[in-house]
Amino acid sequence: MRTLPPFDALVAFDTALRHRSMTRAAAELGMTQSAVSHRLRRLEAFVGTPLLSRSSDGLRATPAGAELASGLGELLDGLADLRGRCRALVTPAGLRVAVGSALADYWLVRRLPRFTRAHRKLEVELGIVENELQARAADADVQILWQPIEAARSTSTQQLLFHEQVFPVCCPQLLPGGRMLRDPRALAELPLVHKGPPGGRGQGAEWSWPVWFERLGIERRPPTGLRFAALGTAIAAALEGAGVVMARSLLVHDALTDGRLVRVLPAKWDMPSSKAHVVRWPAALGSDQRVRSFVDWLAAEAKSTTKA
Repeated sequence: MRTLPPFDALVAFDTALRHRSMTRAAAELGMTQSAVSHRLRRLEAFVGTPLLSRSSDGLRATPAGAELASGLGELLDGLADLRGRCRALVTPAGLRVAVGSALADYWLVRRLPRFTRAHRKLEVELGIVENELQARAADADVQILWQPIEAARSTSTQQLLFHEQVFPVCCPQLLPGGRMLRDPRALAELPLVHKGPPGGRGQGAEWSWPVWFERLGIERRPPTGLRFAALGTAIAAALEGAGVVMARSLLVHDALTDGRLVRVLPAKWDMPSSKAHVVRWPAALGSDQRVRSFVDWLAAEAKSTTKA
């Protein structure tokens, strides 16, 4: 009888080592940092020795951890690909696509009818995934994932879609004449909408209002205001006039084009996002015509959006 390590702990170890951070691993897996630590302790108890150590630049594998990590990522990818290999043996009825809710609501849904009109015999089923753990469990042929820049490179099973900029936006009624502020420091007088936990835990500096106030030469602290866990909800609040929200260029592209939102500051103040979108598919479905058609269409839509 096999004595197997706890699978959820292996996933936690792989994620923590990839990010070299418990905090970023917790964000990817959609759980608390303490839950990730608990899973790692269970794995270390199973192995009988420490697997990770802390250094000045983040987590590092111990010799035992390096031995465990050798081949683990490939093993997990192979397990994730298992469903695709089985599905490739039958003729599927449609295409299952997994995507984050914000990208689905603010960008993909508006464009998806163009794909279905061009592929009338293909039924597309859209599912929502918000983190890597859900993505691994998703019953999907294609996944659109929000990944750290260093993990967003194109490979044989994923393609980089677009890099984004982060900048403040609001509804036109909040700005004088509905136009960008002439003096960036006037931002301090506007109501703000906050995304994520206080202190920006697990987020890049581009999402931090204190960082933006410092860049703009505003000495006072950012005012308190509405705070939302999800960016999609924060943008919805901004559309209703709740305040200025920090947003990604892709998610507000259509609202800016339609005039429902406006930029608060000139583009020279934009900050690059520390994450990027990729489209990913199982290796077994790499030559599947349904998958190729959707990926090619998606890449073309992304290109046309970023050029607009």
